[in-house]
Amino acid sequence: MPPKPRNLKSLADLKDVQRSLAQQREREAAEAIARAAAEKKRAAEQDLFARAIGATQPLRRKAAVHLAPEPPAPVPVQQQLDEQRVLRESLSDEFDVTTLLDADDAMSFRRPGVNTDVTRKLRAGEWTIQRQIDLHGMRTDEAREALGAFIREAYKQGLRCVRVVHGKGLGSPGRQPVLKAKVQRWLIQKNETLAFVQAKPAEGGAGALVVLLAPSRR
Repeated sequence: MPPKPRNLKSLADLKDVQRSLAQQREREAAEAIARAAAEKKRAAEQDLFARAIGATQPLRRKAAVHLAPEPPAPVPVQQQLDEQRVLRESLSDEFDVTTLLDADDAMSFRRPGVNTDVTRKLRAGEWTIQRQIDLHGMRTDEAREALGAFIREAYKQGLRCVRVVHGKGLGSPGRQPVLKAKVQRWLIQKNETLAFVQAKPAEGGAGALVVLLAPSRR
């Protein structure tokens, strides 16, 4: 700031004031020059950066859509119930098999058109038993559904020879084989069954059947 005016009493005082004003003007000029130089340097640096990276433009934000997670696949409960219902209806306990069974010593079955040599080979053990199911202790409904599912799955997997254990009925009322006749009926009604024979004594005897399945179409 310029010095406060004072009463000038001599020529020397006037010269002091002039000298102070001159010094102040020099300082202000120097500060102005320094500010101009700094601004020029800042502008030059910005220009250098712009020339180095080229033209720029703001990045566009991509539109984001928040998707709800995909719901889990529905459980085909109705389909399962339908399959069980069809299974129960397709295997009847009233089906008459007396005319289809071969009344030999071991009681066997072969579908019409199947050669008698098939049952002979089954009885002789020429087919390897690949899987078995044991229906011992099951109620009729449980045994029917278990057998149907077992035969269906074995057929899908391409198995040809299986064993079905139904028991000899020694623990049943009257010691009668309750499941034996029923299993025979159910097997005959399954299209996958080509033939069956009573198992050999070492494989279950009168308490089991060896079943030959049709070739799978898979």
